Amino acid sequence: MPPKARLHVLQPDLYRWSTVGPSQNLLLPEKIAGFCQAHGFNQYLQRSAHERKVYDLFLFSTELDWLEIRLHTLLPYVDFFVIVESRTTFTGLPKSAVLQDHWEDFVPFHNKIIHRVIDDPGSAVLGSITWDHEDFLRNALLHGVFPGLVGTFREAHEGDVLIVSDVDEIPKPETLVVLRKCAFPDRVTLRSDFYYYSFQWLHAGEKWAHPQVTTYRGLESTIPPKDLRNGEPTTHGFLYLNHLRSWWQRSDLWDAAWHCSSCFATVREMQRKMESFSHTSWDTAENRDPKTIIERVGGGRDLFGREDQVYERVVENGDVPAYILQHSGKFGYLLDRDGERAGFTDVGDDGLLLERNLV
Repeated sequence: MPPKARLHVLQPDLYRWSTVGPSQNLLLPEKIAGFCQAHGFNQYLQRSAHERKVYDLFLFSTELDWLEIRLHTLLPYVDFFVIVESRTTFTGLPKSAVLQDHWEDFVPFHNKIIHRVIDDPGSAVLGSITWDHEDFLRNALLHGVFPGLVGTFREAHEGDVLIVSDVDEIPKPETLVVLRKCAFPDRVTLRSDFYYYSFQWLHAGEKWAHPQVTTYRGLESTIPPKDLRNGEPTTHGFLYLNHLRSWWQRSDLWDAAWHCSSCFATVREMQRKMESFSHTSWDTAENRDPKTIIERVGGGRDLFGREDQVYERVVENGDVPAYILQHSGKFGYLLDRDGERAGFTDVGDDGLLLERNLV
């Protein structure tokens, strides 16, 4: 953790004591300044007639369960969900636009979702480095979406909050209240409790260093999502000053989010994730083998056989998104990986994969 003078730790109990209900709009006005100071920030002072909005920006591939969990968890706290998907993986493999295909399954959220299908221009334009394709799509969350919002009720204004993350990196609801009501530096990292396979296995070591947060500064001056996530300076102006600014104008908010990596209901989803990984060296025949996946997930061992990655078993974990606990029948695999099938729903009694249609 950073030195105490720069320490920002989420205090969910303080939020509950400062409200009259579970909504960002019900934080008692007289409590806001003290609430922000307790988190190491000052109160955000509105400088325009526009109420501050919160935009939740993330890439989406095939993770329908996680999309459902995220939308239900953050709906009362977010103004708009900005979701970008592509018809290819980062490695160039064809895939369907899954959210577009399942759009009617999310009707209750349509008024808050800003959805775009953006095609990767391919290796002829971006080259063969997988990370460059991921960076292109991540920047599309800003450059491919926000210009089209100008002049509409969804238009972003100076000071609005932009959260940049992956779909399985979910800010805690109380965190969204801090971000809406408090003034914070140009770059904030929401330190996440880092789980693997389910909320039963906690990664040993430092907390996950995502999602990232910034404020909207206009179409030209807002930090691009790729630079924000990677901790890189923007390319505007003098490079040295941008390096200095990107280091100084940042802080971490600890215990602020959940990250559940490789937390899938099926072995096939695990395999498909490996095929789409920017870490192409991890996509091996051994790692994709169903028996290997089941053994590693059930035993809390690293999915890619890395000996330096250690996971600690958490018994009856209560620090879980409430929507998962409320729907434990559907999301049981996110709570318990015990048993011969390791919680996978596409594994039969004989240990073989069942025949099912992929998303």
